[in-house]
Amino acid sequence: MKKDIHPSYQPVSFVDVETGNKFVTRSTVRSGQKEEIEGLEHNVIVCDVTSASHPAFTGEKRFVDTAGRVEKFQNKFRRRR
Repeated sequence: MKKDIHPSYQPVSFVDVETGNKFVTRSTVRSGQKEEIEGLEHNVIVCDVTSASHPAFTGEKRFVDTAGRVEKFQNKFRRRR
């Protein structure tokens, strides 16, 4: 492995905005926000969606209104005579 070309690998805490869950791991990503966990300084990365809040992983059903979508599409691409 070549020296001085690879990013440093440090402890990171990913925080889910919606649920507040924290995922502690190691990564090359950096941030200005730091947090101390179990005596180690971690970079804190704030995520909008993680497996703790995404409906595909939680099994939560979300209602999506599709009734207007078809009409909008047809109006947009309708042939004009």
